Amino acid sequence: MTPRLSLARRLISFASSLLIIVAASQALASDAVPAKQLFGGKKLPANLPAQAYGFYSKGCLSGGIAIATDGPYWQAMRLSRNRRWGHPELIKLIERLSRDAAQHDGWPGLLVGDISQPRGGPMLTGHASHQVGLDADIWLTPMPNRRFTAAERESTSAISVLKAKSVVTDPNVWTEAHGRLIMRAASYPEVQRVLVHPGIKKKLCDTWKGDRSKLNKVRPYYGHHYHMHVRMRCPKGSRNCRAQNAVPADSGCGKALDWWFDVALKPKKPSKKKKKKAGKPKKPRHIMLGDLPSACAVVLNSAGPESEEAVTFRTATSAQTAFAPLKPVKSPFSMPALVPIPKPRPFVQ
Repeated sequence: MTPRLSLARRLISFASSLLIIVAASQALASDAVPAKQLFGGKKLPANLPAQAYGFYSKGCLSGGIAIATDGPYWQAMRLSRNRRWGHPELIKLIERLSRDAAQHDGWPGLLVGDISQPRGGPMLTGHASHQVGLDADIWLTPMPNRRFTAAERESTSAISVLKAKSVVTDPNVWTEAHGRLIMRAASYPEVQRVLVHPGIKKKLCDTWKGDRSKLNKVRPYYGHHYHMHVRMRCPKGSRNCRAQNAVPADSGCGKALDWWFDVALKPKKPSKKKKKKAGKPKKPRHIMLGDLPSACAVVLNSAGPESEEAVTFRTATSAQTAFAPLKPVKSPFSMPALVPIPKPRPFVQ
């Protein structure tokens, strides 16, 4: 063996060892940092095929896309959070809902809240779910006939449809259009469930005169009195997406709903038992990268989209709108200037 060949082999061996050491160091570093910090720090999606990995509350997303800041019948809110990313099928669903509700249900447009982070995963604050790009919060506040400024998108609050300090809907806020919007979302086969406050579910149980066959998909849950949470089924092709149990076949308007008002939402009576001296409260255990599906490590560490494959957000113009032409909003927050959109864009007539 010549000295030159021997030296080349030693260099290759050294380089390989170095790569192994670097990879091991990265893995150890990831294991020491909560997954919410790892995924919350990613500004752009993984440049991989669209896939939802794991469960809604323990998973990640590859190939996600961001819903446009503005569309004919929607506006994205809270831009600074960078949580308007989702599986392409979910973004397609939201755009479809916005159009159908405006054209058929008397709902002028959607105000879109949190969807998911660019690569899904646990969030820095809030939500336990929204991790696989298949959950979307839609405000129960109708879109106004104007575009919010970037600052207004951060400061404007969604309006509760309940009476103050009550668990029943406020007739001065709740309209039949609210009911039509919720039931429209529940009517789509790809929607697995729609979470709303029990008071909203009760209102629909008592007043909905349309097709009640999908009322079982409208599920009562704590909060959700100012927005509805739309959850999509695992899309075709996402083999590693774990489905949630099916909703019961009955309407959900009986004893199960009564429990919320008789037990869950009842004010808690002060206990007469002497309180034991409380020690230091245990800190909740953070979800770590190792707790997520193994594919999430690949998603986390994959490269983002190349600049030549990225395009700026675009305002959809392919559908007719009753509003005046609207300009995209320039955000002063640290949102990426370039984001990938699908080819073709899923917004269709």
